[in-house]
Amino acid sequence: MLDIKTEVNGSEVIIYVDGRLDTVTSPQLMEEIEKIIPSADKIILDIEKIEYVSSAGLRVFLAADNNMRKKDGELNMRNVPGSVMDVFEMTGFSNALNILE
Repeated sequence: MLDIKTEVNGSEVIIYVDGRLDTVTSPQLMEEIEKIIPSADKIILDIEKIEYVSSAGLRVFLAADNNMRKKDGELNMRNVPGSVMDVFEMTGFSNALNILE
């Protein structure tokens, strides 16, 4: 299960993601992000409550980042849990994504 909440502050959008980001739930997050991209200059993904991320979840992060870059926007990851950061580091995503401290 995945719970997604969005907070809009002008052209900046914060997306709070809670749960497991896997093959079943990743399309739900991608759909939400795709709705937001046209009107956002900056998206912050707050993933503090992510329990697990699969390769499907990683693809969502990468696609969202690429889509924002195409429109000269910005995607930032915030509150990345240690277990997810380990996955980011093993896969090289820690260098590819903008991760806020």
